[in-house]
Amino acid sequence: MRTFLARLAGARTDERAWRIGAVGEGKVAAQLEKLRAHDPRWRFLHAVPVGQRGSDIDHVAIGPAGVFTLNAKHHPGARIWITDEEFFVNGRWRPYIRNSRHEAARASRLLSRACGFQVRVRALIVPVRPGALTVKRPPVDLDVVRRQRVARWLAHQPHALPTAIIEEIFAHARRSTTWQP
Repeated sequence: MRTFLARLAGARTDERAWRIGAVGEGKVAAQLEKLRAHDPRWRFLHAVPVGQRGSDIDHVAIGPAGVFTLNAKHHPGARIWITDEEFFVNGRWRPYIRNSRHEAARASRLLSRACGFQVRVRALIVPVRPGALTVKRPPVDLDVVRRQRVARWLAHQPHALPTAIIEEIFAHARRSTTWQP
C-alpha cells in the first residue's frame, strides 16, 4: 500500500528508483540485441552479480571491438552535464564516472584471472532518455554514449579480438564463479 501511495504521489522511493533503473537497463539491452542481429559475434551478459555485497554490472559486452562494461543511467527528462571527472544530473553530482571506472577495472581483473590472460575492459556510461546531455570535456578513460547510439558506436570501434578469443572470454564471463573475488 505504501508503494502504491508513493507512486501516486510521485515520491522518491528505493522501489521507484530500482524500477526506473530496470526500465533503463531493459532499453539498453534492446539496443544491444540490435547489434547482435547486425553482427552475431557480439555476446552480452546483463545484470551480472559481482562479489558478495549485492553489486552488479548492468551489461557486459564482448565482441570484435573488445570487452566493455555498460552502466545504464536512466534519468528521464533530466539535464545531464559531464566533464572529464564529474557527472551532474539536474545540478546534483553523481559518482557515475568513478563507479564506472571501478566496474571496468574489477571486470578486467576478474576476467583476466579466469581466462589466464590479460583482458582489457573499457567502461561506457549509457544515459537513457535524458532531456539534455552536455559533455564539456569527455573522460579520457571511459566513454559516454547515448542509448540510441550504443549499438552503432560499438559496431564502429576498431576490431581488437578474434572470434576464438571472444568465445573464450564469454565462456568464462558466463560462469558465476568468475565474478566472485
